[in-house]
Amino acid sequence: MSYKLVELVQRLDDQNILVLGDVILDRYVWGDAERISQEAPVILLREDKQEVRLGGAANVANMLRGLEARATIASVTGCDADAGTLRNELSAAGVDCGLLVEDSSRPTTVKLRYIGRAQHRHPHQILRVDREVRTPIDETITERLWAAIEPRLSEFGCVLVSDYGKGVCTPALVQRLIKAARERRIPIIVDPSSSGDCTGYRGATALTPNRLETGRAAKCEIRNDADAFAAGRKLVREHDLDHIFVKLDSDGIAVVKKDGSAVRLPTRKRQVYDITGAGDMVLAMIGVGAAAGIGPENLARLANLAGGLEVEKIGCVPISRDEILGDLLAHHRGGEGDKVVTSTEELARHVEARQRLGQKIVFTNGCFDLLHAGHVASLRQAAQEGDCLVVAVNSDSSVRGLDKGPDRPIVSEDQRAAMLAALEAVDYVILFDDPTPTRLLERLRPNVLCKGGTYSKQEIVGWEIVEGYGGLVKPLGVVPGVSTTNLVRAIRGTNLPERHRKAG
Repeated sequence: MSYKLVELVQRLDDQNILVLGDVILDRYVWGDAERISQEAPVILLREDKQEVRLGGAANVANMLRGLEARATIASVTGCDADAGTLRNELSAAGVDCGLLVEDSSRPTTVKLRYIGRAQHRHPHQILRVDREVRTPIDETITERLWAAIEPRLSEFGCVLVSDYGKGVCTPALVQRLIKAARERRIPIIVDPSSSGDCTGYRGATALTPNRLETGRAAKCEIRNDADAFAAGRKLVREHDLDHIFVKLDSDGIAVVKKDGSAVRLPTRKRQVYDITGAGDMVLAMIGVGAAAGIGPENLARLANLAGGLEVEKIGCVPISRDEILGDLLAHHRGGEGDKVVTSTEELARHVEARQRLGQKIVFTNGCFDLLHAGHVASLRQAAQEGDCLVVAVNSDSSVRGLDKGPDRPIVSEDQRAAMLAALEAVDYVILFDDPTPTRLLERLRPNVLCKGGTYSKQEIVGWEIVEGYGGLVKPLGVVPGVSTTNLVRAIRGTNLPERHRKAG
């Protein structure tokens, strides 16, 4: 599945997303937590730097930019200096701020966090101070905001609602947005407030509540999969949703659909430094994927990856597509079925993604008819030359054109590819119909070209192509006495004693 997810991540570029919600300016004070103060039983923090970051719906928009999506933010700020800082940070991130509305009756929401390091390392949040109001925006501001949103709504491939309960996402406004998005066949995904009241989100495509929010909304405790599935079915039914993503922290994400089907997609265990922004990252990933037409289960798998990477960072830090690809490729090896790639362009995208991450791609090729110990040794040696081994296999028609004999190949191309894919050393297998892998080498541009056998460098097909762009060509040698030809002769009895040949 991991290689399939790589393909999905590579489909996520240039989606256009609208985010409606409560924007927050996160301020950080960093320092060393040296000791307990003599004045009071509190930690003494020696400040060494200050920082501002985007939070709430603004962070969702920033996360979308990290995923290479276009993002437009629709929200309400105060008429204060913090609003200017927020706009500047959003603009610097490439977020469209054309749908921001100012309200002089309320401050811009600010969260001030104090982060202390123990012995100059291992930073942890010590204290948070909030400046905010939670009263709903009034009718005048609501109409101004809707008048800005409605004419542009058809531009977007998905709408995200990030409700932090600060007053922007009123039921009246959200319902107007849901109705308009549904009429335009635009998916609308809501990350609900922690209040447990989901009535204002009725008719949305999906909700993304966490464990606690799901329990509050469904009036039950979420202790296991059965609880999550039952609560999800209840919320989908009561609020007319297409599906729901129940975020279960370290247990992954449960997906429940309108037809009642439910599944939990587990996540890999992570070193958790800070959960701040993880929910925003999950929402952003689901939104980009929904805009790209990806189904709910795979959306949850991708959201697990993105959210898991986010908790390994301090504060709200955008996760890039390359980071997600890197995590997929570093921690998940494809299954046998995933390793066999049928499209040169698909394989090229995988290779390019790995090379962007600094991985060295090794390429080797052959017929691999009757896989034997010599092949295995050669492939293991090739794999040691880099980080990823691509094996190109002559198809049946290609083998027949190599004048190896009228009855070759003995083993069909599908079986040869499957056996190679089962080897731990091999990352990708691709069949080719040409007599040589020249066109594959020109398209994939591997870092290293290896070839087992008694070939000199100049006898290896494609050596000049690889060296031409700065790659390395390396002959691997053979295991003495082991070859496909010898195996074929042995099977036919050519090298067997007379009594074995007679025995058939």
